[in-house]
Amino acid sequence: MPKIRVGIVEDIEDIRNAVAALLIWDKDFELVFTLSRAEEALDAIPALQPDIVIMDINLPGISGIECIKKVKDQCPATQFMIFTIYENDENIFTALEAGASGYLLKKSTMPQIAEAIKELYEGGSPMSALIARKLVQRYQKPVADATLNLLTPKEKEILLLLSEGLLYKEIADRLSIATGTVKQHIHHIYEKLHVSNKTEAINKMLRK
Repeated sequence: MPKIRVGIVEDIEDIRNAVAALLIWDKDFELVFTLSRAEEALDAIPALQPDIVIMDINLPGISGIECIKKVKDQCPATQFMIFTIYENDENIFTALEAGASGYLLKKSTMPQIAEAIKELYEGGSPMSALIARKLVQRYQKPVADATLNLLTPKEKEILLLLSEGLLYKEIADRLSIATGTVKQHIHHIYEKLHVSNKTEAINKMLRK
């Protein structure tokens, strides 16, 4: 697998350096840039076209969410991972609506961050468990049984674990199956529900 090219936009130096060290140490990643302001990222992201950008929300000047909105159309292959201390609903949904595909809290461990980047690159939508629960809580009534009946019991179980914020490897460990098997099940879930990511799958499973 080619190295995953990652950029970091984070104004807190210690956090920025810690994540940068992780990316440099892990042979699966290539660190493309580390920046402290969104204004710098407005030029760097379109110019360098990283696979993943780890983006803080509360940056000096332009916010991370506004930065995503401004550059998203210029780099359609780049995916954005929100990386923040904020857990409130407004920030979560604003970030996802702006084009972020993942949302992690800064209290996540380094192994969790590395796994989440890889999952995002492979087509997943990693989120901290708390964030995933907030997403689920936005919806209240189950969809019609006909939709749920499209899924096998195992697929339903995996979708439920996804909604709880578990990463692919964590689901594999919980169910005592291979990570590749989890990915196959998720691919089938997306096909059956006619969705392209975890957020859409959860939304399909649940109704406002």
